[in-house]
Amino acid sequence: MSLNRTNATASAPPAAGLRGAWNRVADWLTGLVSHGLLALAARIGIGAVFFLSGRTKVDGFLTVNDSAYALFREDYKLPLLPPEFAAHMATYAEHLLPVLLVLGLFTRLSALGLLGMTAVIQFFVYPDAWPTHLTWAVALLYLAGRGAGTLSLDRALGFR
Repeated sequence: MSLNRTNATASAPPAAGLRGAWNRVADWLTGLVSHGLLALAARIGIGAVFFLSGRTKVDGFLTVNDSAYALFREDYKLPLLPPEFAAHMATYAEHLLPVLLVLGLFTRLSALGLLGMTAVIQFFVYPDAWPTHLTWAVALLYLAGRGAGTLSLDRALGFR
């Protein structure tokens, strides 16, 4: 049986002194920073990171540029995937998945897709950049685990 913290603290008398003041501020912040606000901020923040990265790989709307091909051929060198195929897949994913995230549409699936990309980048491309990748992973795990929040198409369409 799990104990709901809100119910447990509701029946307990308010704590006095420094601990009581601390807990009142914590409760106020919990009410102020809702899941909807956190999810929206995470969706926009991580979406921007990947979308802007995708924009560096194209000319015009979605024409993969020569520098993207060179990047996948010379720097990234992913195992099992031809560089041209990997360049296209990464570029399209970096455009589609962030747009879906910002809209809050298929948020959990989009977050998992970008989390997979993050893992590939971490393990095969830039293994020393783990602090950055961990930051991305936290936002993506939050979205995959908790969903898009109230300000989303997922919510409007009845998806969790």
